[in-house]
Amino acid sequence: MKLLHIDAAITGENSVSRTLTAQIVAAWKTAHPHTEVEYLDLVANAPAHFTMDAMCPRTGQTDGLTAAQVAENAVSEQLVRQFLSADVVVIGAPFYNFGIPSQLKAWIDRIAQPGRTFQYTANGPEGLAKGKKVIVASTRGGVYSTSPQGQAMEHQESYLQTVLGFFGITDVEFVRAEGVAMGDDAKAQALQQAQAALQRVVAASAT
Repeated sequence: MKLLHIDAAITGENSVSRTLTAQIVAAWKTAHPHTEVEYLDLVANAPAHFTMDAMCPRTGQTDGLTAAQVAENAVSEQLVRQFLSADVVVIGAPFYNFGIPSQLKAWIDRIAQPGRTFQYTANGPEGLAKGKKVIVASTRGGVYSTSPQGQAMEHQESYLQTVLGFFGITDVEFVRAEGVAMGDDAKAQALQQAQAALQRVVAASAT
């Protein structure tokens, strides 16, 4: 079994999402000792934002590519191969300005490839990355899940659920810690709830 561990928080050792992804991966390896883990740090190794140089090879253009287009296509190819080879993907997704980090969005833009992760059919789009399990460590400074107003401002979990579903991935679990910037007590409670959630998610995978 292959597990792809992805971090996207810019805050380094102070990152709650990085702490949670490490704990999820450790718990998963305890439950599944033969898991092979590959790590991708989207801050240390961020793909460039999506440009026409990255787009051209994906439109079917193969002749007359510039050096920049060849180089950008190589980045996208490496990332999509890495993603498709994984059975389990653990994603650290902190909540930045009501959405996900731009580094994580850039990664999604690179792996969203027709013919690789999705295709269009006569009946509409079809995801091609079926059968994977994705666990998202979702962290938020405030609380957004408990009110209609908060839910309307949330474009983090909802976006990831949508785009992963578009890729054909239906087994998506969120390990959420929210309210982590609302004082020590609120942070401690959020981390305690996240710990319980990650243990449930990993235990369910072992049954």
